[in-house]
Amino acid sequence: MSRPFTLFTGQWADLPLATLAQRVADWGYDGLELACWGDHFDVGQALSSAQYCRDHHDLLQSHGLRCWAISNHLVGQCVCDPIDERHRALVSAEIWGDGEPEGVRQRAAAEMIRTAQAAAQFGVSVVNGFTGSSIWAQLYPFPPTPAAMIDAGYEDFATRWRPILDVFQQLGVRFALEVHPTEIAYDIHTFAAALDAIDGHPAFGINFDPSHLIPQGIDPVELIYAFPERIFHVHIKDSARNLNGRNSSLASHLPFGDPRRGWDFVSPGRGEMDLDAILRALNHIGYDGPLSVEWEDSGMEREFGAREALALLRERTFPPATVGFEEALQSDGSSSD
Repeated sequence: MSRPFTLFTGQWADLPLATLAQRVADWGYDGLELACWGDHFDVGQALSSAQYCRDHHDLLQSHGLRCWAISNHLVGQCVCDPIDERHRALVSAEIWGDGEPEGVRQRAAAEMIRTAQAAAQFGVSVVNGFTGSSIWAQLYPFPPTPAAMIDAGYEDFATRWRPILDVFQQLGVRFALEVHPTEIAYDIHTFAAALDAIDGHPAFGINFDPSHLIPQGIDPVELIYAFPERIFHVHIKDSARNLNGRNSSLASHLPFGDPRRGWDFVSPGRGEMDLDAILRALNHIGYDGPLSVEWEDSGMEREFGAREALALLRERTFPPATVGFEEALQSDGSSSD
C-alpha cells in the first residue's frame, strides 16, 4: 500500500495555483488537495468549461502532480449555521446576496450540489468540507437545553444535507465532513448522531483530522476505529495543548498564535499527534487514500513547515504487514531454487 502525500491548498490561497504547484512539486509532494477558493478550483468554471478542467489537470501533470480531492469548507459551513456578518467573508457575493440568513443557507446548499457536480466533472470522487450547525451554540447546557432542541438541530442538518448527499451519491462522489468544533459532528458521539439523522447515508463520511480532536481530549485513533468504513480522506495536521491552570481548551477568546491559549495548531510532528498510532489504524482499516498535509502553525514559516511535514511522512509512513512474524516462525526452512 503506497499512499500519496498531498498538500491542502486552503492555507495557500494567496498564491496563484501555478506558483504553488511549482513549489509543491519542488518539495516532493505527489499532489494537491484543491480548495474551492483563491484561483485553485472554481466550481462555476469547472461546470461551464470542460477546458477549465483539462487545463487544471494539465497544469498539475506538468509538475508531476495529481488531485484526489477538492474541498469546499467555507460554503459548506453556511448550509446549517445561524448566519451572521462573519459568514460574509466565507462566500461569494452571489451566495451572500442580501445577507438574509435563510437565503444564504439555501444558496450555499445549492452551491454544495454544484460542487459535487464539479468534482465529478473534474474526475475526483471526494469533496471535503464542513456542514455548519444550528446547535453548536448549545454546546454548554445553560440556559437548560431541552433534548428536543438538540434533536431539532440534527433534523435541520438532515433536512438540509440529505438532498445534497443524494446528488453526491448519484454522481459517485462522497462528502467527507471534517469532524471539527462548530460542525454538526465534532466528536465520536456527535458523528454517530449525525449519521443516524441521515439514516446512514452512504455518501456521508469523515475527513479525518486529528488536530481538532486532540484539544477536546479525544484519542484520534478511536474515531478511525469507530467508523472504519467512513474514513474517506485524511488530513495530517497537529495541535498541542498548553493547559497551565490559567487557561482552558476553550481558548479564552484568544487568537491563534497567542501563547496564553490553552491549545494551538502546530506543524506535524511538533504536537500531540501520535502519527505511528494513526498510521497503524489506517493500515488496519485498509485506508489507501491520500495523506494530505493541512499546514497551520502561527509560529513557523510555512514553506519550511510544508517541507518538514513531507519529510516526516516519508520517514515515518510504512506499509502494513503482509506476513505475520509468527507465521515466519512456523516455516520449515525449506526453499526452492
